[in-house]
Amino acid sequence: MKKVVLAYSGGLDTTYCVKYLGDLGYEVHAVLVDTGGFSQEELNFVEKRANSIGVAS
Repeated sequence: MKKVVLAYSGGLDTTYCVKYLGDLGYEVHAVLVDTGGFSQEELNFVEKRANSIGVAS
């Protein structure tokens, strides 16, 4: 299986990209760069969403 790293924000566009890439046969690994603009609640939400849609790591 091919692997890809995706800059993932948890929003609609990058969530769609996870599903699309998965449908193309990629194992998707998500990265979120926290530059201080996210609350802990937002970070938890993004992680939970990523896990729920099949992000590998």
